[in-house]
Amino acid sequence: MLDSEQRLKRLIRDIPDFPKPGILFRDITPLLSDASGLALSVELLANPFRGKRIDLVVGAESRGFIFGTAVACCLSAGFIIVRKPGKLPHQRISQSYELEYGTDSLEMHADAIVKGQRVLVVDDLLATGGTMKACCQMVQKLGGELAGIAVLIELASLKGRDRLAPTPVHSVLRYE
Repeated sequence: MLDSEQRLKRLIRDIPDFPKPGILFRDITPLLSDASGLALSVELLANPFRGKRIDLVVGAESRGFIFGTAVACCLSAGFIIVRKPGKLPHQRISQSYELEYGTDSLEMHADAIVKGQRVLVVDDLLATGGTMKACCQMVQKLGGELAGIAVLIELASLKGRDRLAPTPVHSVLRYE
């Protein structure tokens, strides 16, 4: 019988040279379409945070919405969306972050978090850590207490975890 990590890795398709030459893309769509694989992924994301009094889960557009809402349900927590600029209808805060060539920014509703709420940030992938760092900074701006970060896949060689210290990072799958 395969262990959980091997089982999930078998459901992730490697796509070489996407979106540009030299990049090995980890495609999670086969995992998402496999009911038991999806359920296992969500459980493994949520399990380390059970009993940790998580009030809210934050997920960034768009795959963070998939895993974040599922983890929020498992933890009986609320869910907060983080979107690209101009997509949220109410008062917002924003946070810029660096990309390989330039900058981008993300937004969250300004009333999404009440000071002192414990927040878990969830996404499908941790690469360089820019998106996750921006999410964490917004949580802190609003007075949230970062309980941790949970990701399905961590690309360890890109050292995104280092950018997020001292916030604890839980990854279900690690690729070197």
